[in-house]
Amino acid sequence: MARYTSPDEDSGRWAGFEFRDGDIVISTRSKAGTTWVQMICALLIFQTPQLEEPLGWYSPWLDRLTHPKEEIFARLESQRHRRFIKTHTPLDGIPVDPRATYIVVGRHPLDTAVSLYYQGQNINRARQRQLTGEVTGQPTPAEPRGPRKPAREWLLGWIGNEASAHEQMDSMRGVLWHYSDAWERRRAPNIVLMHYAELSADLDGQMRQLADRLNIAVTESAWPALVEAATFASMRAGAERITGPGQILKSAPAFFRRGTSGAGRELLTEDELAHYYARAAELAQPDMLRWLHRP
Repeated sequence: MARYTSPDEDSGRWAGFEFRDGDIVISTRSKAGTTWVQMICALLIFQTPQLEEPLGWYSPWLDRLTHPKEEIFARLESQRHRRFIKTHTPLDGIPVDPRATYIVVGRHPLDTAVSLYYQGQNINRARQRQLTGEVTGQPTPAEPRGPRKPAREWLLGWIGNEASAHEQMDSMRGVLWHYSDAWERRRAPNIVLMHYAELSADLDGQMRQLADRLNIAVTESAWPALVEAATFASMRAGAERITGPGQILKSAPAFFRRGTSGAGRELLTEDELAHYYARAAELAQPDMLRWLHRP
């Protein structure tokens, strides 16, 4: 397996993880609908719109260095329900086990980039570095230097960034590699590709399709409440309950900032947008990009 690392992630933590029949792994890029699909999986598994614990308690982010690996493994081992695990690692960096189903969620990369930009302003970096240092035993990294660039300028820099997926998973190359790798595996029986735009357009239909792929039966009378609980409005209204006590997020509601598509395209001129699409065409196959760039 390839190994992907960032200041607060290490895909090497998957080593030694014991899979069970029915496990679900949600592999997404940052801000591509991770929490949305985690919530949908929770609703399908527990079949109640009210969770007793924060979402991350049921569906931990295995790669993240803010909690000891042994603690996450022990929590997952103790779970008796069908497990669903979060990762931002591409599929070539985690074990692809035939007993598990892997859900990869696509979103227009410009929208994920803009959402990531604003998410960066909502993270308590000092607390994140402290927690990471406590787990890894490494010195706390220094504070990033300088104020952040305006959103449009930052986005243009993101488009021009040449960093590879292994250097920066959320770089443009990293985002397109994550989707390209999943696209090549899409015909495997345990790989499920979903798209943010389709979830936005037909949440009920997408939830029903996913239930079928996961072999989860839901009574017809239960569907309306489950679908309503998965809407952006409901999740934002219950943000504190979903994200749990804040250690890293400055604001739980701000985590659910907008929930719509088109933010990236709104910031760019026609020439800048054309430059993005030309660069994307250099980095990924046309059929995958048609799927990824859908309205």
